Amino acid sequence: MKNRFIGCLVALGLLLAACEGNDFLVRWEENPLEQVLYSIDREPEGVLRSTAFNMLERRGVILEDPNAQGRWDFALDRVDGTMVLVPPQGLGVISRAAIAPIPGTEFANVIEAPSDTLVYSTREPVPVALGTVYVIRTHQQPGFFGQFCFFFGKIEPIEIDLAAGTLRFLHDVSPDCNNRSLVPPD
Repeated sequence: MKNRFIGCLVALGLLLAACEGNDFLVRWEENPLEQVLYSIDREPEGVLRSTAFNMLERRGVILEDPNAQGRWDFALDRVDGTMVLVPPQGLGVISRAAIAPIPGTEFANVIEAPSDTLVYSTREPVPVALGTVYVIRTHQQPGFFGQFCFFFGKIEPIEIDLAAGTLRFLHDVSPDCNNRSLVPPD
């Protein structure tokens, strides 16, 4: 019986060694894109504009759209003469999305989302500044295997126009459920 058990373990080990990859490894490539958001306090010009952003879908969201329903991760606003990123809870939306500023660093150098949840803002607006990268923990949403996940991404302001109420930024996101790594696996 003992030899049969050892034989099964050896066979299982050989089988696993023969597999060339991890079936659960999410393969992805870095693909930073630019986006423009408009402050929610902007005077309407007859056309509604994107004032919030959905990291995983990588698209701007019009908060006034009934289909938005909290499926976004941060909004842009002006508070006391400063542009700020506002987490959904800051606008009364039930969400666990969060923002962690990482000042004095470059986009490419932020390779992992902070593990300390205390560095993330879930309610308070976060001032936007050039030379700061912001790690975004998305709202919870279904992953590839049906479980609920957070996804992590990063943004870096490229141009802040306070007078116009606009923010142009670079963004990227990992599609790997609950994985804080912001770089693709080797």
